[in-house]
Amino acid sequence: MSDTSPISVGAILLTACLVAIVSQRLRIPYSVGLLLAGVALALAPWTIDLPLTRELIFSVFLPPLVFQAAIELRWLHFRRNLPLTLLLALPGVVISAGVVAVGAYALLGWSPLGAAFFGVLIAATDPVAVIATFKTLNTEGRLKLLVESESLLNDGTAAVGFGVLTGLAAGAGTSPLAIGGELLSSISGGVASGVATAGLLLVVAGRTEDHLVEITLTALAAYGSFFIAEHFHVSGVLASLSAGLVVGNQGWKGAISGHGRDHVLAFWDFAAFLMNSVVFILIGGHEAHQPLARVGAAAAIAAGLVLLGRACAVYPLAALVRRTGQRIDARYQHVLFWAGLRGAMALALALSLPPTLAERGEIIAVTFAVVGFSIVVQGLTMPWLVRRLGLVRSAPNEPE
Repeated sequence: MSDTSPISVGAILLTACLVAIVSQRLRIPYSVGLLLAGVALALAPWTIDLPLTRELIFSVFLPPLVFQAAIELRWLHFRRNLPLTLLLALPGVVISAGVVAVGAYALLGWSPLGAAFFGVLIAATDPVAVIATFKTLNTEGRLKLLVESESLLNDGTAAVGFGVLTGLAAGAGTSPLAIGGELLSSISGGVASGVATAGLLLVVAGRTEDHLVEITLTALAAYGSFFIAEHFHVSGVLASLSAGLVVGNQGWKGAISGHGRDHVLAFWDFAAFLMNSVVFILIGGHEAHQPLARVGAAAAIAAGLVLLGRACAVYPLAALVRRTGQRIDARYQHVLFWAGLRGAMALALALSLPPTLAERGEIIAVTFAVVGFSIVVQGLTMPWLVRRLGLVRSAPNEPE
């Protein structure tokens, strides 16, 4: 017998609070605890009646998660590392997706289109568990910035690439010129939508010092930029990212009042906690019902391909910049490789696969398995790796 949705939501939120307390005491990443709690809830005698759909992830969870991460990025540091971030998020995604796609075609026997879809969707990384670990361990600042900013941009890259493949599957133009035009349009349109929406709402925010109004306007910036971009068939992820950067770097210069800033940041911390809590528990719940026994071999091969693709992206690209100001410490490279966890974006894209795709069901099940592996195995071992590599700052206030 299924619970009603309000009861389900209440059970999920109560579970999230208990998991937060237990995770702190056990010193395990919060997202790992949430996923395992979701599995436990799914195996309980009652059923949590909240389906994890593409629409739920894209329309409810993704805009605030992207916006909250972007609002805390300082433009000065972001811009200083932007060449390296773009290198990891653009050619890095292409390399990673290409390695996975070729491997899936050769080893799993998927069609070229199905293998390409999987390669692109699984290239999107999710730093939630990693960033939480970094904050707990007081990890070096540039490393945290690289992991978070790369994830934000490669989410956008993966979403744009997925859109191009969807067009190809529907019979759209396949010429390099058409594909390049689609990519450029989606990226530039998404950035323009985010900057314009946030800029307009900051003008309105400058007319008040009511922190409740300011919070509401930033929420409109997060969701409004996303939906406007999606309406015009450009990147909603890049729109929310751009809106967050504008609010987080220009909003504090007068448009949002001094006392309002603390309220705005506190609200978005809560929003991120809420969204992450629900999405990771739902992921765990759906992991429990995936046909893992049937796709176990394929999932193991796919997980290995994902790690191989990540290594082929991080280490060679890091070698390209070793003699420049963008140089990455060897220890950072190891963390960047292992920090490539997969999460909500990969699942949202998997659930968006065309119904006509022959391998659709298998790809979705394998994606859930790879996401679960990355969150649990990579998430649990990340604190050990960071300590082992000596990347914990000795003093809480040590300069980044």
